[in-house]
Amino acid sequence: MIPYGRQDISQSDIDAVVQVLKSDFLTQGPQVPLFEDTVSKYCGAEYAVAVNSATSALHIACLAIGLKKGDRLWTSPNSYVASANCGLYCGASVDFVDIDISTCNLSDEILEKKLIQAKADKLLPKVVIPVHFSGQSCNMEKIYALSLEYGFRIIEDASHAIGGQYLNHKIGSCQYSDITIFSFHPVKIITTAEGGMATTNNADLLEKMQLLRSHGVTRDGGLMTKATEGDWYYQQVALGFNFRMNELQAALGVSQISRLDEFVIKRNLLRQRYDSMLEGFPVTPLCQTEGNYSAVHLYPIILNSQELNVSRKQVFEYLRNCQIYVNVHYIPIHTQPYYQKMGFGIGDFPNSEAYYESAITLPLFASMTFQQQDEVVSALREVLR
Repeated sequence: MIPYGRQDISQSDIDAVVQVLKSDFLTQGPQVPLFEDTVSKYCGAEYAVAVNSATSALHIACLAIGLKKGDRLWTSPNSYVASANCGLYCGASVDFVDIDISTCNLSDEILEKKLIQAKADKLLPKVVIPVHFSGQSCNMEKIYALSLEYGFRIIEDASHAIGGQYLNHKIGSCQYSDITIFSFHPVKIITTAEGGMATTNNADLLEKMQLLRSHGVTRDGGLMTKATEGDWYYQQVALGFNFRMNELQAALGVSQISRLDEFVIKRNLLRQRYDSMLEGFPVTPLCQTEGNYSAVHLYPIILNSQELNVSRKQVFEYLRNCQIYVNVHYIPIHTQPYYQKMGFGIGDFPNSEAYYESAITLPLFASMTFQQQDEVVSALREVLR
């Protein structure tokens, strides 16, 4: 069986977790701050906040920025539902910006047009969440320039993109955003089993996110309303959540990040090899834009349906029957029943819908062998005939 993605766990990773199991701390010990420091230094950001999932990171990032009822959040329809749900958790309304069909990232051109209209209607967003689909950064330089003109805050959803670069900066450096979010789910670039991270260069946002991830409870005298009564004393000064990452996850993350560059190099090699092997096939890979070094979380292709006698479903089922576990990323968020009840409908974001109708994600992961890749291409060739 060849999965579309999988973790790569080494003996060093296992040893790091076992060492924590034998230690005094399984939670709230030294590994979480070490992981945060390792990620922030790797990305070139000032600060990092580790949490139990990227969804949690998106949630507290929105709250830290002050997103609330009456505000608006815009994101890409071509993402997992968490990229939009985080706005609803805060009581805000959510809307979408359609994608560039060549990269499947949020289109900065469509964003600009939508902002012009929103300004005229007095309905500008408070937060925009560009999603770095498949590991390639959106055009953050342009989106950042628009944020200065129209007054919105930026949270980069880089769940797919740790290890990637944009304009010679590591994704996560927050050169063009307030906060960047990473995911460490097992199919992502590196894993902590489950887990997420927010990076930022803003000390105030750091403090708010740290507070929100742990019930809104603090022992920091500067945040409390009176002097401490002793070492046991704490105060709840905000309504937070139990979103903490544990020591086992953090130790695995510290170990994994030592191989992050190696993973990304291998993923890019596999991407380039797919690109070459699929030349002449009735498929279109995503465009890799200048100034981008993708982390290559996914390898989606678009089936050129006008050249085929088989449907996407037939291709999907044929490959699955060959034990090649392709997938589809993503069903546009606005087409989900929950969002349709909010008033969204088919046809609202045609680029995202067109992409979804013909997209399929081929297997790609750091430990994938060339032989496995050859099997995928061979089976794809057979079904497309």
